[in-house]
Amino acid sequence: MDTRVHKVAFEDIVEAQARIRSHVFATPLVTSPTLSNICGVAVGLKLEHYQATGSFKLRGATNAILQLSAAGLKKGVIAASTGNHGRALAYAARAAGSRATICMSRLVPENKVAEIRRIGADVRIIGNSHDDAQAEADRLSEQQGLTALPPFDHPHVVAGQGTIGVEIVEAMPSVATIVVPLSGGGLIAGVAAAAKALRPRVKVIGVSMHRGAAMKASLDAGRPVLVEEFVSLADSLGGGIGLDNGVTFSMCRDLLDGVVLLTESEIADGMRHAYAHEREILEGSGAVGIAALLARKIPNLVGPVAVVLSGRNIDMDLHRRVINGERDPFGGDV
Repeated sequence: MDTRVHKVAFEDIVEAQARIRSHVFATPLVTSPTLSNICGVAVGLKLEHYQATGSFKLRGATNAILQLSAAGLKKGVIAASTGNHGRALAYAARAAGSRATICMSRLVPENKVAEIRRIGADVRIIGNSHDDAQAEADRLSEQQGLTALPPFDHPHVVAGQGTIGVEIVEAMPSVATIVVPLSGGGLIAGVAAAAKALRPRVKVIGVSMHRGAAMKASLDAGRPVLVEEFVSLADSLGGGIGLDNGVTFSMCRDLLDGVVLLTESEIADGMRHAYAHEREILEGSGAVGIAALLARKIPNLVGPVAVVLSGRNIDMDLHRRVINGERDPFGGDV
């Protein structure tokens, strides 16, 4: 069976939950009194940045790694990444006695590159876009016989991320709206598949940045499209979804109830709120759910609301600048 055309079922997510239970942290979902007061409905924060690698990506990477054969583990794995998937895959591969090769573009922040190297991965920096990095990953996979485990468009990865949706409904049984960062769609596709299986009327809203929101552009076009990539506070949400996308595009098209886009200033506001009021350090991509609520970008918001926070792997100098009031560190806000 060609797994690239496989849509992830709830049963896949349940199996993933059992598979990864002893390898990842079932993160807390905590009430935010401040956001609840601002929004007029109960708001809970799903603290995925508490994972060992600082983001939700560890779930999908671990679920995929644990399903490799002994021969596959011996040869090693490869992926293109904007940073957090590479870190998670390197961590999961090392834990399983394997080795990861991670291809990244020059847009990936140096602190993320350095951490992936520290974990022990073979790092390749190529081109100025995620698509360039993906092309290199495809070439090396073919040339060296490495198992490709992409950051989102893979059923095992999506199923692993979907375990977050199960945990949200378990912690907040009456949840009415789930707000999720949106890039290539692996996280939100899994969360939506799980949450809607358990609570069919729940609304799932994706949040991305104005600069290069590939899934939003693709959904608007009715097919996967290429987008220009830009430097952004939400760098982990950058990159294309792949013109041959076989899993996440169709799942996002069928399962999402809306997508909202944020300016760089709005993302910075979310990061500042997370730090000042929630006592959490988040990179821009991890704070977009908070930012969307603060900017009132989700119309007719119904609670209780669960917001997925994910990504603490920010350069701390950049974080300091944002916390001290810088609204658009890279210029060109929209």
